[in-house]
Amino acid sequence: MTKAHFSVLIVCATVGIAAPALAQSPTAPAHDPRISQILSTLGEAKTIAGTALSPDGKLIVWEVGGRGGADIELAPLDNPGAAKRVTACQGSERGRESNAVFSPDSKQLAFFSECTPDHRMAVFAADVARGSAPHQVAALNGFAKELQWSPDGKRLSFLYVEGATRPSGALAAEKPPSGVIGVEGLEVQRVAAVDVESGQLTQITPANLHVFEFDWSPDGKKLAYIAAPPPGENNWWVAKLYTQPVVEWLEFEGDQNGQRSAQGDQPTAILDPQTVTGSLHGLQIAVPRWSPDGQQIGFIGGLMSDQGSTGGDLYVMAATGGEPKDVTPDRAGSPSWFLWLDDHSVGISEIRNGGSHLFVYDIASRQESTENNLTLPDGVSGGGLMMSVATSNTENVALVRSSFENPPEVWAGELMNLKQITHINDNVKPVWGKAESVEWDNEGYHVQGWLLLPAHYDPAKKYPLIVEVHGGPSAAVTPRWPGVGYGPVPFSALDYFVLMPNPRGSYGEGEKFTQANRKDFGYGDLRDILAGVDTVEKKYPIDDHRVGLTGWSYGGFMTMFAVTQTHRFRAAVAGAGISDWQSYYGENQIDQWMVPFFGASVYDDPSVYAKMSAINYIKNVTTPTLAVVGDRDGECPAPQSFEFWHALRDLGKTTELVVYPDEGHGFVNPEHRRDVLERALGWFEEYMPEMGAGAREQGGGNRQ
Repeated sequence: MTKAHFSVLIVCATVGIAAPALAQSPTAPAHDPRISQILSTLGEAKTIAGTALSPDGKLIVWEVGGRGGADIELAPLDNPGAAKRVTACQGSERGRESNAVFSPDSKQLAFFSECTPDHRMAVFAADVARGSAPHQVAALNGFAKELQWSPDGKRLSFLYVEGATRPSGALAAEKPPSGVIGVEGLEVQRVAAVDVESGQLTQITPANLHVFEFDWSPDGKKLAYIAAPPPGENNWWVAKLYTQPVVEWLEFEGDQNGQRSAQGDQPTAILDPQTVTGSLHGLQIAVPRWSPDGQQIGFIGGLMSDQGSTGGDLYVMAATGGEPKDVTPDRAGSPSWFLWLDDHSVGISEIRNGGSHLFVYDIASRQESTENNLTLPDGVSGGGLMMSVATSNTENVALVRSSFENPPEVWAGELMNLKQITHINDNVKPVWGKAESVEWDNEGYHVQGWLLLPAHYDPAKKYPLIVEVHGGPSAAVTPRWPGVGYGPVPFSALDYFVLMPNPRGSYGEGEKFTQANRKDFGYGDLRDILAGVDTVEKKYPIDDHRVGLTGWSYGGFMTMFAVTQTHRFRAAVAGAGISDWQSYYGENQIDQWMVPFFGASVYDDPSVYAKMSAINYIKNVTTPTLAVVGDRDGECPAPQSFEFWHALRDLGKTTELVVYPDEGHGFVNPEHRRDVLERALGWFEEYMPEMGAGAREQGGGNRQ
């Protein structure tokens, strides 16, 4: 590469972005043995996808595997070493199995499995009380998730996209556009249920609503769910809270195709955040849950930038409708998940100061319990929802814990006396450096982040620093064992300092902090990040001439925008970035998320979009910047990266664009994941080389 290096590379296949005729496409870098070692270590750790407890507290189940499925292990809670695999597979056959859930009477365990003759997903159940083998309850034809038993144990319900061609949600690769856009090929996710005895499948919710999350009323006669008209990828940000009666099975009638649908049980919208007054107006809602007496429904409400990335305050309202009440106002944390313990108290799992906080909360007094109040310097999960915890009718809970130091394992017991249940990853050790929480104050805000030290740290030496900005922006970096996708941890293994800040706009410091970057993308949050760089440079031997910047999604935007605002960073890698909010509004598949953050559509207030667009300040860039993106990314479409690269190329700046075929917002092809890491490492090594003292002095050290 030379200083006039500007090229576009299409990896592995031709896609819909044409390379300029004069551009030279470099060959893919040779596999870096250092990256191979890191990926090998990450591959050694088995993913624990979730855990569940039987209602009587006697059994525990967990799922060991990765994306799309896992092996299901069942054990007595008091003897977890006696775990046995529960599977619908025969002999040595392997297949994707997931989402194991116990029946209300603790006698049956249901789960999804693709161990079927046609390898399509089906619902299976096993009588764990008798130890019988699983049997197929119902075959499915599409995508299903979030399996739940009805309270009476007669039905198994789930979110279902019949005839699905892709997983639901905006993260998966989008279908290539064809036909009448916005009308044809819509895939609607509905609540479906299977009668456990007959195996009859019924679509409960109407075909004109895409359902994102749901919950049964305690008496099993109603559903509460969050839904919006299709397309679901776009409309979660304007979803409403509905309740709907669930009629008895004899009241269902079959249509001409043999499908059963509910007759006469129409949903009622009891909350519309777009029209409600008060603090919830214009925000998003998630995790609907009925109170035990069926009189109230609670949910998380707040400014959220992605469905599934939940944070805000806990709201409670009458199940018949009315004004929702914020029962956790002014918290210095972001509740992400909760469950009712009784009609007056809840258990909450929240992100707080970069860690996990689990506690019991009295709604009336708005007080936390002093006896059940646990802060963990780990990331926690228990099932499909963010920061969820498995519970039973006893005092026991179960969850999956992991951190930068420790790969995932199941822990269970009383909240204040958790014990490690599994030892699946005991022999897996990190090859990266020590992690520590760092905190600083900036412009009246308390800001937290995580710092990884170089793997072979020697305080007598100076090291480069990579700043990695998380996606979202409504999200947070919490300590978790890293996955095999693009991320900051490999740089620590290669002897970089790595700073992962949670600037304003993040979860973990309360809803006001999360909303603090509205109409201000790239300004206040960038100043928070730069203040964090100053903080760690004062404490550790960091070479200020070798500070790089990277990020994915919103972090990709921040990378593109930051290099137009400061010369502090000597090299940058922007993953799935956004360079022009005005053109982005019309290109992406999820434009509804933008109005809560920008205050209006681009057609009503283009100036606020222009103010935060990197493309309008592109002539300021001096930082060599690599851009990478998937060609079927619906959240941050490839033309945004192309526009950024094109401008830098025309200005004669050092840049490169790599487009990966058949990839969505999150890459799934292992070779593409490897390639991104190797290219990013090569980019930082080339444009942030180690120099002697004389060269450093000559190079300056612009800290704008």
